[in-house]
Amino acid sequence: MLKTVQLANGETLAYRKRPGGGHPLVLVHGNMTSSKHWDVLIDALDDKFTIYAIDLRGFGGSSYHKPISAIRDFSEDVKLFVDALQLQSFDMIGWSTGGAVCLQFAANYPGYCQRLILLASASTRGYPFYTDLGTSNPASFKRAHSYEEVLVDTSKTKLVQGFYDTKNREGLQSLWNALIYSHQQPSKEKYQEYVADMLTQRNLAEVYHALNTFNISGVDHEVAKGSHEALLINIPILVLRGDRDLVITEEMNVELLQDLGKMAQFVSLKNCGHSPLVDDLAQLTAEIEAFLEIGGRNYAFKQ
Repeated sequence: MLKTVQLANGETLAYRKRPGGGHPLVLVHGNMTSSKHWDVLIDALDDKFTIYAIDLRGFGGSSYHKPISAIRDFSEDVKLFVDALQLQSFDMIGWSTGGAVCLQFAANYPGYCQRLILLASASTRGYPFYTDLGTSNPASFKRAHSYEEVLVDTSKTKLVQGFYDTKNREGLQSLWNALIYSHQQPSKEKYQEYVADMLTQRNLAEVYHALNTFNISGVDHEVAKGSHEALLINIPILVLRGDRDLVITEEMNVELLQDLGKMAQFVSLKNCGHSPLVDDLAQLTAEIEAFLEIGGRNYAFKQ
């Protein structure tokens, strides 16, 4: 059941809470999803965890009064959320776009997140967005340098937004079958619930733009200078990526590991794509619980 909390900035965040023991765990979803998409993992995790799964601003049951323009807008919402619930020490899992949100939060608010798991996460250097500038011509592709260039793109922005606007469930399923559920799919009933959840998103182009301009690394890219904020993250980090992920490239994963340095350890999830929750929930759950139990393999080796 969705709960809601009023944030100090006027937004309302919806969230799911699964009661458990004294180990708080905050889950942050990715693009085209909400807390709903965590459901199988929430059920699978040990009951020693008290789980808080957030709907980011503009997704699921949360409000969208002020449009976001950067990943930091989401991470600031997370800070206001944990303050409202008086959560001061917890672990976090960020999936895809949610990984970028958690990274920004951990960099800006040390002491709150104790251990961080990045699941199929966007890079510390963002997720590049290539636009056809509204031409529908692949030969016109270039990296977007503005929100307006993201907005006019027909290959992704207008395509997916068109599915949303017309409530085209078949179109959304075809997209997810190609890129995310390429091998395994949820049950027919659960898949329909997930698609209905996708249709709640109200910020598609803004998220594309925010990911495109995100850069907390020390390396400048075409769109944004590196802020070096990744150096501020001084907690154990587990990086998880499926070995056949079609969304997060191996190059993006290498960037993450380079920029996070000694704080990060990597585990490749075997025979998994961008949604290990559907591809191999048991493997994913085992890696998460092992890391949260001992603080990570690197930590354990030092003891």
